[in-house]
Amino acid sequence: MRIVTSHSELAALVEEYSDAPYVTVDTEFVRERTFWPVLCLIQIARPTNAEPGSAEAQAASAIIDPIRIKEKGSDDLSPLFELMRNEKIVKVFHAARQDVEIFVRLSGEAPKPLFDTQIAAMVCGFGDQVGYETLVRKVAKTSLDKSSRFTDWARRPLSEKQLRYAMGDVTHLRAIYEHLKDQIERSGRAHWVAEEMAALADASGYIVEPDEAWKRLKTRSTSGRFLAVAKELAAWREREAQGRDIPRNRLLKDDALLEIAANQPKTLDELSRSRLLFREARKGEVAEEILSAVRRGLDVPKDLQPRVEEPRAPRNGAAAVAELLRVLLKAKAEESGVAQRLLATSADLDAIANDDEPDVPALSGWRREAFGETALRLKRGEIGLAVTDGAVRIIDL
Repeated sequence: MRIVTSHSELAALVEEYSDAPYVTVDTEFVRERTFWPVLCLIQIARPTNAEPGSAEAQAASAIIDPIRIKEKGSDDLSPLFELMRNEKIVKVFHAARQDVEIFVRLSGEAPKPLFDTQIAAMVCGFGDQVGYETLVRKVAKTSLDKSSRFTDWARRPLSEKQLRYAMGDVTHLRAIYEHLKDQIERSGRAHWVAEEMAALADASGYIVEPDEAWKRLKTRSTSGRFLAVAKELAAWREREAQGRDIPRNRLLKDDALLEIAANQPKTLDELSRSRLLFREARKGEVAEEILSAVRRGLDVPKDLQPRVEEPRAPRNGAAAVAELLRVLLKAKAEESGVAQRLLATSADLDAIANDDEPDVPALSGWRREAFGETALRLKRGEIGLAVTDGAVRIIDL
């Protein structure tokens, strides 16, 4: 195996890969104790016609070890970032979101152009969120040794078995990419996948602004005062967790945050009554900052308090229409060979049943073409559903 452990070796590797039509990429990282993922390995491979296991095939893949590179006095991964932004080379990942997040964090940019084999497989009829191991078995016709999947990738040295496991995440990906790419081009669905890849490669989707962090909280309350306090607490937690590089929930769990937003304590004594707070948050600087966030939330004028739209009361018959749409979704998914989850969510179906033209993903872009327009036609009574030979069919009315 080729293990890159210095900046000069990295630069040489990138130069070799600079004329490849695509590269397959994966990362290994840890983030159990940190806010930001700690990058431990980058696996990369380029196309090759060599026999698997041959010296030539091994030369067409490599592991980049940023920990070893840093130990040698440099944490400069800029040659790799140049490769990731090279528009002539497709960057192929499987389930890319966490990998892309790392590149956005370290370089400020998402790899482009991007191809996610998990999304592509959902378009090609492999089911919802198909795993890499399944694609290796079905497409590459081999199997993976998963015994090293729980490796602590930050530890050194790594064994040859661990490194081979990591390398397998990109070597088989070449055959999977070429198979899915050909299938998508034959089906005429390249523009479907292109829409999904553009959204995945949007760097702004990986940046959580502290003032927007409250939107991730799961609460049913629509009280402006409650939401104003929750927003200030969530923003404080986000800034503090990022600054200290610790997980959000190590600082303040969601349920504790919501409890404080509901009770709105004004003193340390009132704050300490919370059953859900960590010891560190009951006194000292952290407790004072929590109380300051509560005060800021309470001081927000009513007209500036956050608002969430209350769900519309369902129309008469909307529940029955939603059930019909679910049957239609299954039929369209089977007909097109596209995973149901990719076409529309349950929330999309409920919204379509309750509104004439709701703003939902199922009614925009390629999803409208593949499912949304048919869903609206069913709702308008232009088509119906029938069972023929044991299968659901769509019929014109």
